[in-house]
Amino acid sequence: MATSVFGIFGTIFPAGHRFPFSKSSANLPGVNFQLSSALLLLCAFAGFAHEPGLSTLKLQQRGGQLRATLIYSPRDLQAVIALDKNSDGTISTEEIEARRPTLDTVARELLLATLDGKPLSILETKCSLDENNNFEFESRFAPESGSALTVTSRWIEVLPPGHRQFVTFQEGTGPDFTEDLLDAVNNVFTVTLSPTAAPPTQSTSPPPQKRRSFSNFFVLGIEHILTGYDHLLFLFALLIVCDNFKSIAKIVTCFTLAHSLTLALATLDIVQISPDVVEPMIAASIVYVGLENILRSGHPKGRWLLTFGFGLVHGFGFAGVLREMQIAKAGSVVVPLVSFNLGVEAGQIAVAALVLPLIWWLKKKPAFAPRWVPACSALVAVVGTYWFIQRVWF
Repeated sequence: MATSVFGIFGTIFPAGHRFPFSKSSANLPGVNFQLSSALLLLCAFAGFAHEPGLSTLKLQQRGGQLRATLIYSPRDLQAVIALDKNSDGTISTEEIEARRPTLDTVARELLLATLDGKPLSILETKCSLDENNNFEFESRFAPESGSALTVTSRWIEVLPPGHRQFVTFQEGTGPDFTEDLLDAVNNVFTVTLSPTAAPPTQSTSPPPQKRRSFSNFFVLGIEHILTGYDHLLFLFALLIVCDNFKSIAKIVTCFTLAHSLTLALATLDIVQISPDVVEPMIAASIVYVGLENILRSGHPKGRWLLTFGFGLVHGFGFAGVLREMQIAKAGSVVVPLVSFNLGVEAGQIAVAALVLPLIWWLKKKPAFAPRWVPACSALVAVVGTYWFIQRVWF
């Protein structure tokens, strides 16, 4: 990857090239080494602008019987079960049927449910594809009475590191939901059932775990922006040409409002755009801003409007996390949506707080604006171009 990008950069700026970024025609001292070092860092991150594995577990307790629905993306299952035998990037119906015995076995191993410490037996399992071609595992457990329900998600430990699972629990047909976010370390969901389901004797089961939904989605939002190198690179390209706090505040505000709007619309399934369209558009926005920084010197006019427009696109990218978790279908939307968005904003502010003082300090250097701003913008455009090519053709 790095070699291919270096090749592109070498074509644009061959060795010994005199950068037309200042009135002086002298070569920038050590510029090739410094730019190559910066590009190497960017390329090291270029392959990681993707989300960790995400899945959904929906639990329903009705009439003393527990029903569970687990949804995994084909990519997550492929990491454990070789479904795509011909390696063409898609999983056909024939390939699914060929692995049906394995999938049926897996369906019974995904969860361990206990009620007051007593394991619940599985009556029926079913594996199918939903409308988004995700794998949907349904399990129906034998009805029992009790108060402390514990469900262990076994597969999180064998899936790739960083996998998260959004859990919702509904008792009866009421509107109330309990939710949590599981990972490889915390893969157990515990909830206390209503007294009507409790046995006559006092339960000796351990107290239910404290819900971690808000904090976990907040942390997930922070992780998303800190590991979303395409979003960070876009933000960096915007901030590097800002010359005062007012312009910075306007840009950050527009970006925040725009991506918050489309994040909500996409999460609520009001507006949906395929990731195959969104991801290349995010890369294209990075290329555009990088080139605009070079071609339009100083702080380009109307940048806030451009930021708002591209922010709408980035919002659909942010929504990929919650969309993969099927938040809208799980029945609990407000807490995950609000806390995740707050986490994204907190991470964004933290990055800006670290980067802006450095940019302001560098702007005191006479050579920074005429030389290094275009040089850094060129790096941004090159990496954005790489991402665009990767997302369209690979």
